[in-house]
Amino acid sequence: MNKTAIYPGTFDPITFGHIDVIKKGLKLFNKIVVAVSNVDNKDYLFDADERIEITKKALFSDLKLNKKRIMVISFTSLTTDLCNKHRSNIILRGLRAVSDFEYEFQLAGMNRKLNNNIETIFLMSDVENQIISSKFIKEIVKLKGNINKFTTKSTIKSLKKKYE
Repeated sequence: MNKTAIYPGTFDPITFGHIDVIKKGLKLFNKIVVAVSNVDNKDYLFDADERIEITKKALFSDLKLNKKRIMVISFTSLTTDLCNKHRSNIILRGLRAVSDFEYEFQLAGMNRKLNNNIETIFLMSDVENQIISSKFIKEIVKLKGNINKFTTKSTIKSLKKKYE
């Protein structure tokens, strides 16, 4: 059976935590659609096109992951509509800590109410990646700290360029 999972997020920027979830997802699904949110209710460091480019460089250039199994796109719709568009009934979400669970639980419930054929699958990144967040990475880079343990080389380059 050919199964596709939708992995929505802001990816502002992509981190080793996100990448860990993608790699684990590839063990379960034939294809992962990394869906970069482009809704107006967030204050992004990078615009959607930049986040897509950064994500593609991280996944395909830095890590050499399989382009045939991962698609990186932008979206402005409901995630459930995106699932319908890509003929997927799986939403993939990453969990870092207990603090993520309440929000993710509510989001999964709302998505289920919008389309009861869609299941949300939660994956935890490895322990060393559970503390990583895009927010903290941006703050560390802004203060000229070392983020080598948190994201890929090309992403670090994009972040440093943004804060020059």
